[in-house]
Amino acid sequence: MSAARPSRADHYSYSVYADPAMAEAFDAMRFSGPIGRLVAETQERVIASFLAPVSGRTILDVGTGTGRAAIALAGRGARVTGVDASAEMLAVASKRAREAGANVSFTPGDAHELGFADRSFDAVVCLRVLMHTPDWRQSLAELCRVAERHVVFDYPALLSAAAIQAVSRRAAARLGMRVESYRVFSDRAIHQALSANGFQISDVHRQFALPIALHKRVNSAAVTARVEGMLARAGLTRVVGSPVTVVAERCAS
Repeated sequence: MSAARPSRADHYSYSVYADPAMAEAFDAMRFSGPIGRLVAETQERVIASFLAPVSGRTILDVGTGTGRAAIALAGRGARVTGVDASAEMLAVASKRAREAGANVSFTPGDAHELGFADRSFDAVVCLRVLMHTPDWRQSLAELCRVAERHVVFDYPALLSAAAIQAVSRRAAARLGMRVESYRVFSDRAIHQALSANGFQISDVHRQFALPIALHKRVNSAAVTARVEGMLARAGLTRVVGSPVTVVAERCAS
């Protein structure tokens, strides 16, 4: 008799963020300090550029977490709905939105089975989710299904320093350690999955050629900007830059 298939709720991407302490500490862990702020601010600017004009558009933020992207888009005039599988993260997101005076509708939801009709939103945003979700292809298909025109998401690149960390974390997970054993993606796999769902990439942004962990250790936004600027001019960022943020557009039928 085969072993019972574990439920998605057992996957770390669900269990880790069901912890109220994690939800409260999430922003400080990910986006504090000069490099954390640089990562967040750059991505907010890139997403706004990808979806311009933002004002008046209906946008779904999948895996909204503490609502960072949703609140930023609402601040630019979008009508935003944020969904997340973690009630604890949504509680923090709702609090942050109230404090920011942002009108965002937050509701429970799973990236694998979004409770919305086809093409319900002008655009769908999904950040730092596909790298963790149990079935990334199903999740991406859902993003494409509910989007009328654009899907924006990010991923760590296979040809980047993130791949080394991903291997080490997967090894640690196999040894029973509680880690986020995320996956990395090839550009080819992303293109194929989008094409299967009737979308094609229209623009790409690659952030760092060097590991984010190294930049955080140096802890200087000025140094990071100078070094990464040189690497970009040398053409390295275009090849090994990560994380990769893309905007995909629905193909004409």
